[in-house]
Amino acid sequence: MISSKTISSVVFSMSLSPAKQEILESMLLNENPQTATDIAKDIQKELQSVTMHLLGLRRMNYVTLPQKGLYTITECGKQALGLPQITKEKATAILSYAPHDRAFNFYVTIDKPLSVHAHNLRDFTTKLPKVSTDSIEFHLQRSDFEAWFRDLGDEELVKKILLLKQKNLSGDVLRKKLETLTKCRYVELSKLTGAPIIME
Repeated sequence: MISSKTISSVVFSMSLSPAKQEILESMLLNENPQTATDIAKDIQKELQSVTMHLLGLRRMNYVTLPQKGLYTITECGKQALGLPQITKEKATAILSYAPHDRAFNFYVTIDKPLSVHAHNLRDFTTKLPKVSTDSIEFHLQRSDFEAWFRDLGDEELVKKILLLKQKNLSGDVLRKKLETLTKCRYVELSKLTGAPIIME
């Protein structure tokens, strides 16, 4: 028997053209509301085409305008990309403390650990500025970040890391983008759980 969740995800994916999916992915990766011009520049498409697709995405309730001329992805838009809706319980589980055997261990390269460990998402965001960009690039190339976020149960963060990899960023630009993604996600999930937001 096919579940209603499976049916809805199939319907969502069928209703998205490649161009609309690309627009939604751009919005997912950029935490702040964007103008149509920003989105067109990011995905390297004509502004007129992007504007037309944004109108369609608004009608589908995948995109909203928090301010005039600024677009942001909705929960429906996230579901259209195949991301599950996050409940308070799920957010709590994602943010929970991981024991040492499930912690993220930073390395510079194989067999060269940094003795820096992250036990949850908040811990991860505070450790990122303390590790070398070589370490961040090493883990990104090996898909270690998305594997750990998947283990935590955060499919949205996994998707964002996969999209980030496509940007081919490196050095401090990569670090800053990864910091922004993980901090924003930590804040978003903390608000959902009602837990205090603790930033170092």
